[in-house]
Amino acid sequence: MIATIKGKVTYIEPSNIIIENQGIGYSVFTPNSYKYKLNQEYTLFTHHYIREDQQNLFGFSSLKLKNLFTKLISVKGVGPKTALSILASEDIDGINNAIENSDINYLKKFPGIGPKSSQQIILDLKGKLVTENINNPKLLDLQEALISLGYKKREINKVIQSLDYNESIDVLIKLSLRRLLGK
Repeated sequence: MIATIKGKVTYIEPSNIIIENQGIGYSVFTPNSYKYKLNQEYTLFTHHYIREDQQNLFGFSSLKLKNLFTKLISVKGVGPKTALSILASEDIDGINNAIENSDINYLKKFPGIGPKSSQQIILDLKGKLVTENINNPKLLDLQEALISLGYKKREINKVIQSLDYNESIDVLIKLSLRRLLGK
């Protein structure tokens, strides 16, 4: 499995780039190939997509984009090309918020996504995207504290996304409670 590729971009097409590493050129499909510059070195987080009749590499500038891509292609009816069109905006927070808030209209603005696909994405991914990003021990403590006070994970995840995690746990709990109570 190829997890990352580091090399120079030697060719750019609308849907993919060729990135050369030690004399081997890898054709990598990306959400926005024109953000890369020729003869510049990049590190791409890759997903190796294998089906009966095809093998493709998909590359992303961040691990968050790659993880969201793998979640999107797990949704029934959403293939890699559709997932790439969603990720072309690179607005991870906007996509996550649209899914968490069941915003079908936001998702419908992407090419290849209609009402049914939007509903399926929301149905399959709602509540699953934000929770995976919580790996900071302070955030886990905050989440446990709020759960012990009777709040649901979905409510908590909406509130803790935009907090400054340099604060003490006491301050984070107070800020979270204010937001949960709408103050």
